[in-house]
Amino acid sequence: MSALASQALVEHDAAQIAGPVAVVPGERREMTPMEMVGRALEMGVSAEILKQMMDLRDREEARNAKMAFTKAVSAAKAELGPIMRTRAVDYTPSGKERVYYRHEDLAGIEKQVTPVLTRYGLSYRYESDNGPDRPITITCILEHVDGHFTRTPLSGPADNGAGKNSLQAIASTTTYLQRYTLKIALGLSVSHDDDGLKADEKLEDRITTEQRDTILKLIDETDTDVVKFCQWAKVDAVADMLAVHYDKAIAVLQQRKAKP
Repeated sequence: MSALASQALVEHDAAQIAGPVAVVPGERREMTPMEMVGRALEMGVSAEILKQMMDLRDREEARNAKMAFTKAVSAAKAELGPIMRTRAVDYTPSGKERVYYRHEDLAGIEKQVTPVLTRYGLSYRYESDNGPDRPITITCILEHVDGHFTRTPLSGPADNGAGKNSLQAIASTTTYLQRYTLKIALGLSVSHDDDGLKADEKLEDRITTEQRDTILKLIDETDTDVVKFCQWAKVDAVADMLAVHYDKAIAVLQQRKAKP
């Protein structure tokens, strides 16, 4: 018997064996694998044919699960916009130039993507691996309720900068890798956070570099807590302040400087 004919026979027998069964009058469902085995034995199907039928069923289920996964990710991506850089790092190390940059944090990403992923039966989790003389490896596992999943690994050394101890260095790298593996797994892009701006306010309406430096100098001269100042100004970093609020901020700092 040719391979094509054998495959056709397997598919025919599988259809006969795996057909829906009645549970109660008027209700039918697909057979479970164990029920398929039982029916096959009753029909006198050989062990080899039975194995081929089970393999065929497994491949079909895997194919359907992958299709469902692909459709779910596509639908979720249609709703997910760019991830916003809502966190700011703004400090001046002793004897060095000021460090300032914005980034997206893990909690912010999760807040944006989790409700959408859940709606389409998607979820994600992480696996970690590291050891002596090995980099830290984080793997993001994106999976669908039907069973299909993808794995996205990424490795990096412990972040020993900024005076971190060994545990903090590991935690810093772990969080970093979690962010990036999740973004890669979902194919997410990143953008600046403009949600706090009014409709008629643009990024170019923020203070200039010179104005930012003036404020930072006054903050230093008045021993003002820069974090509390940003909370008062309702910004993530001094550089994010709108130009229309600059004069008020200067007035407040100068008033504080004038106090004995």
